[in-house]
Amino acid sequence: MFQLGKTIISEDILEKEFVCNLSACKGACCVDGDAGAPLNEAETKILEEIYPKVKPFLRKEGIEAIEAQGTWVTGTDGDLETPLIDNKDCAYVIFDGKTALCGIEQAYNQGIVDWKKPVSCHLYPIRVKDFTEFAAVNYDKWDICDDACSLGKELEVPVYKFVKEALIRRFGEDWYMELEKVAEELKNS
Repeated sequence: MFQLGKTIISEDILEKEFVCNLSACKGACCVDGDAGAPLNEAETKILEEIYPKVKPFLRKEGIEAIEAQGTWVTGTDGDLETPLIDNKDCAYVIFDGKTALCGIEQAYNQGIVDWKKPVSCHLYPIRVKDFTEFAAVNYDKWDICDDACSLGKELEVPVYKFVKEALIRRFGEDWYMELEKVAEELKNS
């Protein structure tokens, strides 16, 4: 672990390799697990605002779940998250054949909304836990991502480079440039 500004960072995000392999995993992170995608307070307001524009991209089951539960929910642990369909799929998930995709991201890709998706989804496999004085930035190893780890190793792409855009979105360009310096120093030591 090391500190960068008001973040405590696991060295795993510099040392482990990762590149999503959607053709292998079929987007399992959007349909597996026991909770929706983590959200922050600002994102709950965004979801409420963009839902009418995203709704045409969603499946019937997703629309039903959102209209019954809301555009976001408070999970069993008290955290804010996306609602689920039958306690499995994220309510915003859609399918291209057997591959799970994000309905919000599809609306974004078509220029319908200007918000890509929850930052927690964009950051994955990094998970950020906010505390009063700092944020913990950790690599979340999940067996459904074994193919992503293999592809990352093959392509020699560390986690932090794979999620560069999301890290900049969450922490800013200056923070990311400092992270790159730390990574370079670690590599050369």
